[in-house]
Amino acid sequence: MYTIAQLYDLEHTAAKAYLSQFTYPWEALKGIKEMILELGAGLGEEYIQVSPQVWVHCTATVAPTAFLGSPCIIGPGTEVRHCAFVRGSALVGANCVVGNSVELKNVILFDNVQVPHYNYVGDSILGYKSHMGAGSLTSNVKSDKTLVVVKAADQQIPTGLKKFGAMLGDFAEVGCNSVLNPGTVIGPHTNIYPTSCVRGVVPANSIWKTGGKIVPKQ
Repeated sequence: MYTIAQLYDLEHTAAKAYLSQFTYPWEALKGIKEMILELGAGLGEEYIQVSPQVWVHCTATVAPTAFLGSPCIIGPGTEVRHCAFVRGSALVGANCVVGNSVELKNVILFDNVQVPHYNYVGDSILGYKSHMGAGSLTSNVKSDKTLVVVKAADQQIPTGLKKFGAMLGDFAEVGCNSVLNPGTVIGPHTNIYPTSCVRGVVPANSIWKTGGKIVPKQ
């Protein structure tokens, strides 16, 4: 449960054509900046270029204290709240919430994603209607600085990446104050208990409980 086809419904992102080129979602991380620049150049009049290479839909709401770094696209109906820090290379879909003090860097957020309170999301892809609870974050670099490996139950997949946060499938729910270690992949409709330390591949339709026990949803 770690391919793009297994994790995401691509009808819910402007990155559909781009992501369709790859088998695994982390293969898309290196080209997010260039993808956003290409998309931005073709956006219609409903998008306003508020600064060089920063496009915001006319129905989006951006707080005056938020920072939007280049390049980024903020989709229709999305709310970017006070003191959000979008460092750049961020494609934020429709009807998303980027909350207070949230930091985004080199990410794709599908439509209806919520990162509403004190989240760090770096080098990651968050699927449709996924949600990160307050204080939860992606850790995108290993402490020993070696390349990230995705650890599934049956194999270990080298990614060749030094920076790789987490891949959240559609409808994934991450509990408050959880840490998603480098190379974490969370399947669709899966829940992570609050204050969890998560690593590896968590199957779809499951629950990651205290102590790392994984059980299927009933």
